[in-house]
Amino acid sequence: MTGEKPEPLLSPADMRRAHVQKLALCHILEGIADDLPSRVDRLQCLAVAADLLPLLRECHRFEEEVVFPTFARRTGEEDTVARLKLEHLEDESAAADLGEALLAYGHGRPIENPEAFGYMLRAFFESMRRHIAFEHDHVLPEVLGDQ
Repeated sequence: MTGEKPEPLLSPADMRRAHVQKLALCHILEGIADDLPSRVDRLQCLAVAADLLPLLRECHRFEEEVVFPTFARRTGEEDTVARLKLEHLEDESAAADLGEALLAYGHGRPIENPEAFGYMLRAFFESMRRHIAFEHDHVLPEVLGDQ
């Protein structure tokens, strides 16, 4: 996590890179959840908070503008694309809330309810992992073909 703007995604093959980046973020979030309540690195929370929403927005923009139209054209799965887009909205909303909580803790505010914060972290990264797994197993093969 660098706090820098995510590298733009340009081709369907870049979706693999996006998945790697999002899974790395999930791993960091899981580490934060595991370290609650007393061993959480405040600087790491600030870095994750800075990267979280920009990374998701870039990945979602790319998927919705490049990947999903190709997937829908090749499969006719417009309902699946609509569901994936809805998941993007839900993920971005959860990421905004999570980012605020990470920033607050990173800036020195105590974690009032470690159990609730842990649940918030786990709900987010588990949902993200499920979404990525679906895209990896069903969307990528259709979009990339034999690549």
